[in-house]
Amino acid sequence: FTGVRCVNCPAGTAEILRLQEQYQGQVIAVALHAGSFALPYPDSQVDFRIPETASLLNYLKSPLGYPSAVINRRLFTGEQDLQLPRSLWPVFIEEEARQPAQVSLKLFVQYDENTRQVRVEASMTALEEIDRTPLKISIMLVEDPVPDVQLTPNGKQADYPHRHNLRDMLTAFNGNEINGGLPSGITVNRNYFYTLPTNWKAESCAIIAFVHLDDEAKDVLQVEKRKLIE
Repeated sequence: FTGVRCVNCPAGTAEILRLQEQYQGQVIAVALHAGSFALPYPDSQVDFRIPETASLLNYLKSPLGYPSAVINRRLFTGEQDLQLPRSLWPVFIEEEARQPAQVSLKLFVQYDENTRQVRVEASMTALEEIDRTPLKISIMLVEDPVPDVQLTPNGKQADYPHRHNLRDMLTAFNGNEINGGLPSGITVNRNYFYTLPTNWKAESCAIIAFVHLDDEAKDVLQVEKRKLIE
């Protein structure tokens, strides 16, 4: 969770980028602009707030401070909240990186440059029996980077490169239910379609899909990311 008025959030972005470099392919980030820190400035060109980021802030509960991250939407031992301060991100990412995968998730993305139509196919296979319900899939569209105003320790920066920005969702904010769940060894496919707005750069956009629980536990079981234009 981040915001253009959050002076400490650029340091949070830098930490995410460092962790992505350390855990090649294992850390997929989404920046959610929500809350009071996300209110645009009068000279902002982009309002990163969307209904889904506000809903997700309510769904995952407000952090004590920004920047904050929810790691795999998991409530870790000794923690009271899903929201974690920057100092704890490396600790729990290291813990999660060692866990075996429960789900195989393959993501296929097609983009038509003429019509700006996006087609997404998610192919999911349980690698072990998953008896928790409801089981859901969420599909997010992110744009990265988007240059715009950001408060930094050195003042406002007009062309700050905002990273991993959630721009829209192809599912409900808390995911769409996978009817029947995922029986072990059975592959389930889901298709989604979207028209990319003309003011978004297709070469900067990507689809992020993840399978997750949606009850008292909201754990993410697997995630994949594909660019619209590889």
